[in-house]
Amino acid sequence: MSGLGRLLVALGVLMIAVTPAPAADRVVLAFGDSLTAGYGVLADEAYPALLDARLRREGYAYRVINAGVSGDTTAGARRRLPWALRTNPAIVIVALGANDGLRGRPVASMRDDLAAIVDGFTRAGARVLLAGMRLPPNYGDAYSREFAGAYVEVSRTPAVTFMPFLLEDVAGDPRLNQPDGIHPTAAGHRVIAEHLWPHLRPLLRK
Repeated sequence: MSGLGRLLVALGVLMIAVTPAPAADRVVLAFGDSLTAGYGVLADEAYPALLDARLRREGYAYRVINAGVSGDTTAGARRRLPWALRTNPAIVIVALGANDGLRGRPVASMRDDLAAIVDGFTRAGARVLLAGMRLPPNYGDAYSREFAGAYVEVSRTPAVTFMPFLLEDVAGDPRLNQPDGIHPTAAGHRVIAEHLWPHLRPLLRK
């Protein structure tokens, strides 16, 4: 998808997202790329929708907005931060960087973008759950270590909760991934939602 196309998709998502919610509902914003958008699965099978359903089942007055854009990098997400802030999120799940890594983007640039995104949300009063990413071994040990370390550095920011790897127990498992080996199936999204929940729950208020 072209840069313009991704921007138009992002604007469309956020135009929907800023529709007024019931006064009691706080917003959990899932801010990511295709892994968040739910590429290749139904909208209600992606992990943001699964978290939304669980929040309601367990009596939390929150709604989850899926602000994932397929193909997005941390740089692209940083550009759409002003629109994301219009949702007035109480909590933000930041799940970005996979496309930066797959494209071999300089880690320092990715780290700066992530830090700016986290800073933008925390300054607006949101609590941030940062989900880390890891790369396949064929990207080289040095780059892979530096890439993973960038998330650890950003996670040291106050008001940030850290989940080391969004795809824990999903990556590399053909039973939980689509034929491309990158995007989770519906079953994979269920695992992601289960692993996210223990990190998200302490941030919630009833």
